Amino acid sequence: MNDRQDPYDPYAAQEQQLIGYDPYGRPVYGQVPAQPAPGQQYDQQYDQQYDQQYDQQYEQQQYGYDPQGYARQPQQAYYQQQPQQSAAPEYGQQEYPQAPGHGYDTQQTPQWIPQQAAPEPPAPAPAPAPAAEPEPPRPDRVPEPRRSEGGPSDPDYRTEQFAFIDQPDEDSEDVIDWLKFTESRTERREEARRRGRNRVVALIVVLALFVVAGVGYLWYAGKLPFLDGPGQKKGAAAAAGPQKRDMIVVHLHNTKKGGTTTALLVDNVTTGKGATVLLPNTLGVAKDDGTGTALGKAVEEGGVGVKDSLDSVLGTHIGGTWRLDTPFLENLVELVGGIDTDTDVAVPADDAAKIPAVGQGPKQHLSGAMAVAYATYRGQGEPEAKQLDRLGKVLYGVLRKVPGDAKSATVTVESMGQILDPSLNAQALGALLARLGEHAKEGAYRTDVLAVKPDGTLTDDANKNVVKEVLGGSFSAAQAGSAPRVGLKDATGDEKTQVAAKAALLNGGYTFVDGGKADKTQPATQITYQDDAQRAKAVDVAKTLGLAETAVKKGENTVNADIVVTLGKDYKPS
Repeated sequence: MNDRQDPYDPYAAQEQQLIGYDPYGRPVYGQVPAQPAPGQQYDQQYDQQYDQQYDQQYEQQQYGYDPQGYARQPQQAYYQQQPQQSAAPEYGQQEYPQAPGHGYDTQQTPQWIPQQAAPEPPAPAPAPAPAAEPEPPRPDRVPEPRRSEGGPSDPDYRTEQFAFIDQPDEDSEDVIDWLKFTESRTERREEARRRGRNRVVALIVVLALFVVAGVGYLWYAGKLPFLDGPGQKKGAAAAAGPQKRDMIVVHLHNTKKGGTTTALLVDNVTTGKGATVLLPNTLGVAKDDGTGTALGKAVEEGGVGVKDSLDSVLGTHIGGTWRLDTPFLENLVELVGGIDTDTDVAVPADDAAKIPAVGQGPKQHLSGAMAVAYATYRGQGEPEAKQLDRLGKVLYGVLRKVPGDAKSATVTVESMGQILDPSLNAQALGALLARLGEHAKEGAYRTDVLAVKPDGTLTDDANKNVVKEVLGGSFSAAQAGSAPRVGLKDATGDEKTQVAAKAALLNGGYTFVDGGKADKTQPATQITYQDDAQRAKAVDVAKTLGLAETAVKKGENTVNADIVVTLGKDYKPS
């Protein structure tokens, strides 16, 4: 302890003492209050020193000091050596002067004062500012500002006393990068799920549109069961009215084995459908002189007038004749790249005739020679309808492979190297084949075999379902003043009666159409007509045959003719 700390120094009262800190943490010094009298101060200090000595002995035993004041465990002693110069005591510590003759010298032996948690004393009242400038603190040691235990609510705690330095952390960047990566990966997954859901929804919408469009088309076309669509009604209305048909007759000549086969190719322009009608060689037709003959025999004899004879029998208007020899059919099949068809029989090979074998089964691919062999094959004991059906399959397969463009189809026809009939040139044939090919590709195509009785006349079903429905055969549009076509059907069972009636009609100037024999006999003769414009002519036919007018009535003709006479047992030739 220096002389300034001596309580007996008369000038000690004038020393400056630390009384607090300013807002910026700097120490503030002020005037020390006057000390009491030396005697009184001595007594008070002696009492306090006695109490302090007792407390120190107890505390030294607890903190590792012996009674002499020396430390037992240096690492556990909280010891601060006081400097030789005067310094302000820290908060919570007090100076205790030693009485003469008691204790140790404070100037030679450092005194250890433990830091005890004591209640915070009230702050001393600031003394008036001294006249003289206070002595600055010692440069060797500056008291540290105390920390208030009151927290932010303490009036001595201010945020201006602290400087916050933003110290970068090396791990912070890694954490931020990891968070960004995790967030971006999650967002990518969510975006992928969202895109997947959108694609699934779009696919479902597209499929639904396709289904609705398909069902709508089927409904419009009338292809749904038990439900007629506008397209079907429109087609039915068009079929009920007058229809335009383009039609040609095809005669296939087998140059190797002989024989002919006839078919009609029909393009219904009104309904947009196509058909192939196969005609048996036993179909009865009339020659130029009016005598009857079979269709096959008439074609083999040159085919002159066959087209007109077919028009007379069927009530059609055939536009041209296409003579198709088997070598040209072979060329045509090769030009279209072969055909695929279902074969109902295996055709054996014939080395002498250079006919290749044809397998049996569905989706058989046929070359030109194989197609000709299959179209002309007729097994032993088979009906003619079997061979006609095979020719129809070959023609259908060819039409499906013909180009849909009229110019391309014409080039294909010209490439066959065939000389066509003057009534049917290559352009007309190519255009017709192109249209029929489109119908075949769309499935709007049918193939029918015309049923014929043994006597060469048409059956009732053939007249109704094929001649009238497919071919549109009718005589209702006969020109005024022209001789009507009269069909004769025998229901008497007597051939002599039929021959007499036929001779009477031919002598009367009528065009005779052989209706064959009826399935059963009937007692009375009937004369029927379908068009009211033909009633007067029907009455004339009755007079020609010597029948009463009461035999004439309006009805459906069983024979494809303007007027049909069905002879009964009551007919007596004149």
